[in-house]
Amino acid sequence: MATTAGSRRSQQERTRATTGALVAAARELFVHDGFAGTSLGAICDKAGVTRGAFYHHFGNKEEIFREVYAADQEELAAVVRRAFRAEQDPWDGMLAGCRALLTASLEPAVCEISLVEAPGALGWTVMRDIQSHCKGQMREGLAIAVRAGCIPARPLEPLTSLLYGGICESALDIARAEDQQAAVEESLSQVELLLAGVAGRSTPGCAHT
Repeated sequence: MATTAGSRRSQQERTRATTGALVAAARELFVHDGFAGTSLGAICDKAGVTRGAFYHHFGNKEEIFREVYAADQEELAAVVRRAFRAEQDPWDGMLAGCRALLTASLEPAVCEISLVEAPGALGWTVMRDIQSHCKGQMREGLAIAVRAGCIPARPLEPLTSLLYGGICESALDIARAEDQQAAVEESLSQVELLLAGVAGRSTPGCAHT
């Protein structure tokens, strides 16, 4: 019994090691050569695995790109969570989360995968499905802000879509800007005003005392 359990763990560890090596190799190549310019052979060679091993875990190049993209989105979500939780006031946390998302999106590799390659490799429908966790996280942040009295109770679904969609579009614009840091600051100043409007204020800041 113990031997069987040990064998199962060993197989799981080998599977994780192989998929991890493939995803890491694919990400590096997608960043450097783009989705179209990366071949399955190059991914396998860089990961040190056979094509048979690749097809054991992934059906095609699109599937492994989806895995790379999903991992980047999960990391972005974690960055936003940490920024939100670092603030005592939920409304300050919302702004901190927006800043963290826009800033992290500018990391060259993340920018290349998420903003440059993903639309063509996956399409918007698949991207939105993968981003649903991040969008849900923003909805929960808004719900916390409502419960804390930072903003009046509002329909959260349309509000989340408006804010999340605006942030994602801003990230695309910032990625194309000549001065990206200046573009981040300009976007965040408008986010502050937008959040103030949601809170029913004419100036940035939280509505509750």
